[in-house]
Amino acid sequence: MSIQETKASPAEMDPELAAMDPEQLPVPEHRTHGAGHFAGLYAAEHVAATEFVFGATFVALGAGIWDILIGLIIGNTLAMLSFRFITAPIAVKARLSLYTYLQRIAGDSVSRVYNAANAIIFAVISAAMITVSATAVRGIFGFPAQESAYPTHIGFIIIALVFSAVAVLVAVFGFDTLAEFASICGPWLMVMFTVGGMVLLPMLTETIAGTTRLTSFDQFIDVASSTVFTGVNSEGEPGIGLWEVAGFAWAANTFAHFGLIDMALLRYAKKARYAYGTATGMMFGHYIAWIAAGLMGAAVAQITATSIAVLEPGDVAWHALGAAGFVTVIVAGWTTANSNIYRAGLAGQAVFPNVSRVKVTLAVGVLVMVASVFPFVYRNMLPLLTYAGLLLVPIGGIIFAEHHLFHRMGMTQYWSRYRKQRTNVPAFVAWGGALVVGFGLQILQVIPYYYLFIPAWFASIIIYTVLAKRAGAGEDYAAHIAEDEEFNERVRLFHERRAATEDPRTFKDSSIIGHGLRAVWILSLVAILVMAWNVLFRSGDLYEYYVNLDRFYLVALVGTIVYFVTTWGALQRTKWLAKKHLSSESREAPPIDTTQPARRAAPATHDSKVATRLEESEQRLRTKVKGRRKPPQDDTTVS
Repeated sequence: MSIQETKASPAEMDPELAAMDPEQLPVPEHRTHGAGHFAGLYAAEHVAATEFVFGATFVALGAGIWDILIGLIIGNTLAMLSFRFITAPIAVKARLSLYTYLQRIAGDSVSRVYNAANAIIFAVISAAMITVSATAVRGIFGFPAQESAYPTHIGFIIIALVFSAVAVLVAVFGFDTLAEFASICGPWLMVMFTVGGMVLLPMLTETIAGTTRLTSFDQFIDVASSTVFTGVNSEGEPGIGLWEVAGFAWAANTFAHFGLIDMALLRYAKKARYAYGTATGMMFGHYIAWIAAGLMGAAVAQITATSIAVLEPGDVAWHALGAAGFVTVIVAGWTTANSNIYRAGLAGQAVFPNVSRVKVTLAVGVLVMVASVFPFVYRNMLPLLTYAGLLLVPIGGIIFAEHHLFHRMGMTQYWSRYRKQRTNVPAFVAWGGALVVGFGLQILQVIPYYYLFIPAWFASIIIYTVLAKRAGAGEDYAAHIAEDEEFNERVRLFHERRAATEDPRTFKDSSIIGHGLRAVWILSLVAILVMAWNVLFRSGDLYEYYVNLDRFYLVALVGTIVYFVTTWGALQRTKWLAKKHLSSESREAPPIDTTQPARRAAPATHDSKVATRLEESEQRLRTKVKGRRKPPQDDTTVS
């Protein structure tokens, strides 16, 4: 059946809901996704240019090999479980982004302050990504390494500013295209980070064992513990231990899980358990990639006789991956920066709703450009993300309290909105009180700073619950709740009608050309992996190692080019075929008779059962509204 045949008349839609910003409405069920969608999404987002920085940071901080191997598993498992049991249940039940949900709970004032903090944080993270990309381009032009906290060469400043300007303009005008490009980078980035550690490991092995061949896992442990994760920091003192490593890994994404930022993504999950798909980002991007980046950083530090604390990602990628390394750093940094600049612009527009998103994004871009020229920003990414989490996590605690605890304690969710309060004072006090608890513990050095988000989160829940109870959350709001239930019923019906007008099919290119393009890009990645395997296990001595390494550089570059050409071509071909297919269907479809009133007949749908269900839903809503409007029979009736 053609999509044109199923298109309902606008008269059958709710005009008020149709005029609303879709972000203000819950995500409809027919637009939710399965586990595979989130596995791919998190794999692409959490394998970024800053993984080079994180891996080198653990080496500089003096983590031991077993601290890394076990601590990262613990920390990243806790992060994955936090996504699953804290973020996902709220996201799947509410089907709203955090920004919209917070607006309903805390009002305009809290939302604006929170969004301002988000805009600044995302801008700084974007700047760090751009700085990482600029380190790769710096090597191409031969500018000196930027080892200080501030820029020391005008050429580097120009590169950073140009990259920032391009990233901001793309976020303003071409984000959709860039998002498509970023979505296809995940598999390639996974492979490049993995092989980077593989091809430099023989060099480290030769310095310890006198041979370039790695023969066993025990030998790997000996090499890694002697040359990379030694347990001694860059100042020659005992380094961080297992629980510090686990804390860093857990805290790196606290603003996303405990802070609920990723409600924006997980609201599209069909079920909360699909949040286990975050394991691809946590266990690969934040486990394998960090370890591989540490191996690469240690090897390049030895080659260049440079301290790993000031070693640039561009230099690391060049020695590990050759020319393809430049592409890796630039792409990983640029694509991640663009998405964060876009987020910062949206958050900024929420602060200044009367200013267009374009103007706000350009204003945020100025902050990005200034911050991108300072190398100290990207070198302090772990502390930056940890403190950003501490700043934003209390809001997650406030949302958690209203969502999970209020109804169990006889209190009412959305009580502040029901009282028509512009400012939810208990929310402001709870946010500030939680920060006092967190930073107070930091000043007193009671616990390491990467665990501060835990007491801050609990403090926000306790303070907010107590103050909200006193401020009126425990009062009766039955009439307001009934209005919300009526609104939710309208939204559900609205989405069902929308679903009935949309083609549920997902077009896939099943032609020989489509299968051929997919086969070619898969083989290009396999070729890169095979050549890295050859360097790691088939280099009998240093001469053979360098011969194999040069071959790997060539295959990595050619494979990268082939991968992007074929994946981009496959994406564009699929979009073209889908457009062509829908166009041909619209030409073949009979004209729609719009002369009859919408209510005279059941709306045309993909299935007659859907039409029946829609009619039943409409009848229930009409009955409910009619019953609610019926005047009381006597003075004793309770509304």
